[in-house]
Amino acid sequence: MSRKTLRCAIYTRKSSEEGLDQSFNSLDAQRQAGEAYVTSQAHEGWKPIPTLYDDGGYSGGTMQRPALQRMLSDVDAGRIDVVVVYKIDRLTRSLPDFARIVERFDARNVSFVSVTQSFNTTSSMGRLTLNVLLSFAQFEREVTGERIRDKIAASKAKGMWMGGNLPLGFDLPSPGTRILRVNEDEADTVRHIFTRYLALGSVHTLQRELVRDGITSKQWTTSKGKVVGGHPINRGALFHLLKNPLYRGNIRHKGKIHPGEHPAIIDKEVFEKAQALLNQQAPKKREKAQNGLAHSPLTGKLFDATGEVMSPVHTQGRHGKLYRYYVSASLQQGGKAPADGVRRRVVAAELEKALTELITHWLPPCKTPLALINAIHLRPDGLLIDLPCTFAKELASSLRDEEQILHSNLDSVRVSVPLAFPLRGSKRLIIAGASQPAHPNPALIAALRKAHGMLTLKKGMPSIQSAPVSPYDRKVLRLAFLAPELQRDILTGRQPLSLSLEKLKHLDIPLCWKAQREALGWPTAPSR
Repeated sequence: MSRKTLRCAIYTRKSSEEGLDQSFNSLDAQRQAGEAYVTSQAHEGWKPIPTLYDDGGYSGGTMQRPALQRMLSDVDAGRIDVVVVYKIDRLTRSLPDFARIVERFDARNVSFVSVTQSFNTTSSMGRLTLNVLLSFAQFEREVTGERIRDKIAASKAKGMWMGGNLPLGFDLPSPGTRILRVNEDEADTVRHIFTRYLALGSVHTLQRELVRDGITSKQWTTSKGKVVGGHPINRGALFHLLKNPLYRGNIRHKGKIHPGEHPAIIDKEVFEKAQALLNQQAPKKREKAQNGLAHSPLTGKLFDATGEVMSPVHTQGRHGKLYRYYVSASLQQGGKAPADGVRRRVVAAELEKALTELITHWLPPCKTPLALINAIHLRPDGLLIDLPCTFAKELASSLRDEEQILHSNLDSVRVSVPLAFPLRGSKRLIIAGASQPAHPNPALIAALRKAHGMLTLKKGMPSIQSAPVSPYDRKVLRLAFLAPELQRDILTGRQPLSLSLEKLKHLDIPLCWKAQREALGWPTAPSR
């Protein structure tokens, strides 16, 4: 009886690109050792497959490696029986990633073998040994990270530039040094910005002036040839520039200011006046936050469909009631919301309540469930919620049918949640899959009745009683020619939540009833 052939994939990895151009490099050595091991197991039916899975210049701390992803795809497709590596840390240096990889191996009955640590994952002892070795690999990675962070802190304490986004007014240090060089042309621009801020007394006014004058952020080319910057300076970047101690000749690290080795661009007196003015304008915001008026737990975590961050704003009604919103940065800077269907303003309390209910349903009880969220991305049809990867198992067992995990990595797991966003802020956000009550829109209903009031019947056919005078009446009149079932839905509050009178006024409503349903966002089947 012939022995079953076991198809063996040999995976190799090297963290850096150094030496990969040699005729025989580290990847070749790892593959050679793997092939020798597979050959030694030929009596068990082992046979190497010709496909090469080589990741040169990729860290073991991430799953985003092209050869690794190709190998995992082949595992899922049933093309591999055994995965062979030179050492366990060639596959991964992360315990969470290792658990996910082994789970995919187990799903396809794939064994995992290390050449220099002779064991595989088909036995409990092999699993234990793998976890122990991987724990040491992760420990080594974390210690290396701590050592690098300590070195950066010590270097900054000595006033050295340790990399990052290059600020306007400076050029990269000369080779072999860590001292920023002053770019005199850009330094004049920085001095102009500080001078104009002290003269205008407003960052908002200054930002508009800089855009008008064509003054942009620093443009430079990275070591890989990518051009960065050269864009109009937004308000956030302008605040950062005015507060940056680099212009005073200092280096900041984790809230501490150290004397820098580079020369100052701004005089001490000018810089201190600017800081005093910035601090003078800041207390109003801090006072509101302390009074609970601006408490917004999603600050810095919420993004619209274009990737813009949505920041908290609030206003007070005539009777002192507080209304809170999250608004896209472009709207806060004076731009107008384009008619592209992208949500750029949401009611804060309703969104926070919906997210709290979701997190409470998915995860174990927590006093501050919104604090567990890494990021939220608004989409026209719902939300993408990023949570720490440590909750992957809880999420997999608690998600509803319409909710799904899109992907997960070392840092987070992304969950897709269908969610309907009503345009009227006083109405509840409706999570898809839950029973959706009627939501009558008084403005829509009044406009529909007004449209019918402009018509009269002549010989059984509708006729316009009197020509509408205003552009508003001409737009409203079109509602009378909507399909009967769409009009019934409006009267009973069963219209799509995204539909409003304002939206209808700007839409080109087709005469075909079937086309109306699609153009206005109605479901393809009747709503009853």
